[in-house]
Amino acid sequence: MSKLHVRLLAAVLTAVGLALCYYKVEILGLPLLPTEQAEVWTVEARIEFKARRDTAVKVQFAIPRAPRGYTVLDENFVASDYGLTTDDNGLRRQARWAIRETHGWQVLYYRIHLAKDPAAEASPPPTGVVMPVEPQSLPEPLQAAARGLLNEVRSKSADNVTFAQALLQRLNAADADSNVSLLRQDITGPDDWARRIVAILREADVSARPVYLAILKDNASRGSLTPWVEVFDGDSWVDLSPSSGETGLPGDAIVWTVGSEPLLEITGGKNGRVEYSVRRHSQEMTQIAEQRARKMGSRIMEFSLFSLPVKTQNVYRVLLLVPIGAFLIVFLRNVVGLQTFGTFMPILIAAAFRETQLLWGVAMFCLLVALGLLLRFYLESLKLLLVPRLAAVLIIVILLMAMVSVMTYKLGLDRGVSVALFPMVIMAMTIERMSMVWEEFGPVEALKQGFGSLAVAVLGYLSMSSDYLGHLVFVFPELLLVVLALTLLLGRYTGYRLLELWRFRGALKG
Repeated sequence: MSKLHVRLLAAVLTAVGLALCYYKVEILGLPLLPTEQAEVWTVEARIEFKARRDTAVKVQFAIPRAPRGYTVLDENFVASDYGLTTDDNGLRRQARWAIRETHGWQVLYYRIHLAKDPAAEASPPPTGVVMPVEPQSLPEPLQAAARGLLNEVRSKSADNVTFAQALLQRLNAADADSNVSLLRQDITGPDDWARRIVAILREADVSARPVYLAILKDNASRGSLTPWVEVFDGDSWVDLSPSSGETGLPGDAIVWTVGSEPLLEITGGKNGRVEYSVRRHSQEMTQIAEQRARKMGSRIMEFSLFSLPVKTQNVYRVLLLVPIGAFLIVFLRNVVGLQTFGTFMPILIAAAFRETQLLWGVAMFCLLVALGLLLRFYLESLKLLLVPRLAAVLIIVILLMAMVSVMTYKLGLDRGVSVALFPMVIMAMTIERMSMVWEEFGPVEALKQGFGSLAVAVLGYLSMSSDYLGHLVFVFPELLLVVLALTLLLGRYTGYRLLELWRFRGALKG
């Protein structure tokens, strides 16, 4: 095949591998670094009430609906013997618990686990005028005060949002006039104040609604939701602080529910109350991205390595590093010019070094090869045929490995036991190849190829032991398509090797 064909194939493989990797990073949020952690917030609502005896109980509780800027990792409903359904009308979401008969104090729990979504900006509130339940009209004295205040504010605004901001500044001013003082009467808390603001805005035909926020503050307990106000500006809903008129939500806050409907409704019970607790903890970005992908229904993650059993995943965490070592051998042989005994021997020895550790692995490798060569030269004098000689070398290698393991263990060196992890057939073939090169080309060439193989095995071990590379090839196995593309390109390389340039440096200077 032509070089153009190989280059086009390499380009296609690279494009596919990088495109899949980009999708996983930018859309699913998979991390490029193995140690990346993300904050996960757990918000728990504890619902407590006293059930009436001999009557059915129904509980309706408002729960979050797709919090903006966050991914819902999981949610749990905890209630013994209660039936559970959820309802979503496009604006509000509710959990409904029901039981035929119970009595006494009851406790229900709702938990939601959230993580910030790095792949998407905090989206604006939903567009389109979705009107909440109409709040009650202001009493007559308050209506007159509200109209007088609204007439003053209207000329100082340009649209609904600036109108609402100017109104909030007047309502929260320290030097309150008679109208503001009257509108502040009978306010018992932030919830009443937000509803009063919405009612005043509706007197001016401004689309407004209350929203309730859960503030994500670590270790918060026995808390409550924070009322906020939203105003429709013609295109979308704008969040406003009821106390200052500033736009936007406070930092680390989610919209729990929208509208004037009650947060909690209980049929067949009394004395209901809700307490909110918040906890923050860290979790690996990989796990969060995996859960996010499942929520999104991504087919890529369904067929990823994460879908395999954990035991099988651990096997592939090692196997997927072998192509990295193989590419390293291709580069060192074709571009650098290092000579090795075979193609796979150095990379398999490097895989064994991952278990024996580098220094022990190199020492045991040199010891086994040296002893094996001595015995191989003795077998040469017996004039054996090729296959029996290879079988004899294999038997000798196994006996040497067993002997080294026993001797080092008796000396208290537990690392020596791991010599059994060396690939036996590869070791036998290495000894055979090295002895043949020794006989044909002399000890210098044999030692040069032997040390070249050992050097490649060491470099392969260093690359295969990298946590970063191990993370990349397991989380993004499509990147091996890029490695394959580079291997194909190096397969057509016919230029000078680096060691040849050093060898003929004198001629090049001349």
